[in-house]
Amino acid sequence: MSFQVDVYQNEYLTAGAREVNAIVTVTASGVTAAPTAAAEVIIIDCSGSMEYPRTKLVAAKQATCAAIDALRDGVAFAVVAGTDTASTVYPSVGLVAADQRTRREAKAAVQRLKAGGGTAIGSWLSLANTLFRGHEDALRHAILLTDGRNEHEKPAHLDRVLAECEGRFVCDCRGVGTDWEVAELRKVSTALLGTVDIVADPAGLAADFTAMTADAMGKAVADVRLRLWTPQGAKVKFVKQVAPTMVDLSGKRADTGPRHGDYPTGSWGSETRDYHVCVEVNPGAVGDVMLAGRISLLAGDEVLGQGKVKAVWTDDEALSTRISKEVAHYTGQAELAGVIQEGMQARRAGDLDRATAKLGRAVKLASESGNSDTAALLAKVVDVVDPVTGTVRLKAKVSEADAMTLDTRSTKTSRVRRG
Repeated sequence: MSFQVDVYQNEYLTAGAREVNAIVTVTASGVTAAPTAAAEVIIIDCSGSMEYPRTKLVAAKQATCAAIDALRDGVAFAVVAGTDTASTVYPSVGLVAADQRTRREAKAAVQRLKAGGGTAIGSWLSLANTLFRGHEDALRHAILLTDGRNEHEKPAHLDRVLAECEGRFVCDCRGVGTDWEVAELRKVSTALLGTVDIVADPAGLAADFTAMTADAMGKAVADVRLRLWTPQGAKVKFVKQVAPTMVDLSGKRADTGPRHGDYPTGSWGSETRDYHVCVEVNPGAVGDVMLAGRISLLAGDEVLGQGKVKAVWTDDEALSTRISKEVAHYTGQAELAGVIQEGMQARRAGDLDRATAKLGRAVKLASESGNSDTAALLAKVVDVVDPVTGTVRLKAKVSEADAMTLDTRSTKTSRVRRG
């Protein structure tokens, strides 16, 4: 498997300027036919609310069975039932290799699941973390499904568990129905470098679980890190993944040397991701040239690819005022995600003026960037009068599913158009 690192920026700065911005595009390709060692844990909410309506638990069972069928032969797996405690549904101890027999036994065990008890997501993740022990050389992935809020443990406990699980495995989160908390699952998915989404209709769970499992089976390199070197006196303002979803990696930095640190990016298959790097350097004089950052992509000690971020100080305004379209695009996408979440929070709080202003700004940004998917979701929450100016009216009636879908998918970005 090969990795290519491309850097897009306007390296020209006015004399005395400090801030250097760059978009780093990483493209992975050439996944080999040989299967990669993998471990999978499927966590299913079995709390009492999954019985109301009963179609939720029935659909969750069907989805779990579909995910089991999507596992490659040899993949180590387990199924966990989550209530106010966590228990292993199959196998009885540890993980087991997927084959015709173990898939059949696992699906039979899943069909015997019953709903009852509360919701304690931290306990569920803690059990998954324990099950992954001994599989550190494998691609480790979990699916977490819930229909409710984390009401049976303190938030501090979930925070502690997430800190223990960070870097141990990737977790994709799904909320079924509309009684769960978007911010809560987003916290889990962000910490564990996974995705979060809503499945408003339980009938859609099987297809979603199959797609998530197939994507996990397509990964080939685990625990890839982005290493950023900066010169003496420089300050890293932030490092963010900006496509395909918006994830701030700044707080996940692990210092690995005097002037460089590593940022986790999770597991990779054949795909492309974009990162926004912002560095503040010591200001230069006209004519000065500086290497403002060096990007390296690593798996273990192997360097998979490298790119350079430059700074050149000039008195040519035509050069220094030119806007990098890549940086501008993703700066707008970051603002788009922020104003949607702020607008929806204001709407829930009854601050309709603020909600209208924020969601109107979101419509304008979505229109400018060509983010048609987000524009379509916004149109279910507001009546768009003029997308160019961002003039909107809040809809009088909005389904909870449409409101939560917009909030949940606010961090999905459109890629910059090139060529």
